[in-house]
Amino acid sequence: MGATYLRDVRPGELVWVEEGELKSLQVLPPNPTPCAFEWIYFARPDSLLDGTEAYEARVRMGMELFREAPAEADIVVPVPDSGIGAAVGYARASGLPLEYGLYKNPYAGRTFIQPTQELRDLKTRLKLSPTSAVRGRRVVLIDDSIVRGTTSKRIVRMLKEAGAKEVHFRVSSPPIRFPCYYGIDTAARKELIAAEKSVEEIRAYIGAESLAFLSEEGVRRAIGGLSASPASTAATPPGSRRRGKSSPWSSYDRGTPA
Repeated sequence: MGATYLRDVRPGELVWVEEGELKSLQVLPPNPTPCAFEWIYFARPDSLLDGTEAYEARVRMGMELFREAPAEADIVVPVPDSGIGAAVGYARASGLPLEYGLYKNPYAGRTFIQPTQELRDLKTRLKLSPTSAVRGRRVVLIDDSIVRGTTSKRIVRMLKEAGAKEVHFRVSSPPIRFPCYYGIDTAARKELIAAEKSVEEIRAYIGAESLAFLSEEGVRRAIGGLSASPASTAATPPGSRRRGKSSPWSSYDRGTPA
């Protein structure tokens, strides 16, 4: 667009242009409640949020994920596109080669927002297909989150049908146990697999040899300087009085060792 970046608009700040001059007014006291999923998934990789680039934060999440949950494997494979940054970090920290073991159809839409399970399954089949890079290999599969678990289950099955010897699933965010009521189309709580199952039960359901999620502390370290809860108001459990302080990741359970 040819614009020049000056700074972020502060929470509670009103900014306007008057007679060609940029003006601002702090209307409300600043009370930052950032949503960590901007860095984890929603923002474009080149977005700069509160001084932290989304891509670099995702790479650090992958590095933190390896430190918390290493796996005996041969290659690291991202779920495109959301798992790429974290997979780069996991590969960098582990020394394992990064391979594109999944091809993403650029013309397929997003799967988790489809209204029915049949449409989500169809979208997954149209969206992703395995490559020969996984054949005979022990795979560390990296994704940003697990919502319902159905897409993850299908991806694990696809990789094994393509010849992967083992699939160790690693997720660069904690288990999502509460839906978002602030503008993001996520599932009802009863449809969130982590709200109903333990990490071991999720592992068994998706068919992976091991499963681990990044801790909330790991997310904080990767983003750097996040003063509010990583969920902020974007995932406050219903009935909570701690607006801006609660998390969809409460009662955190990291996962099963590889």
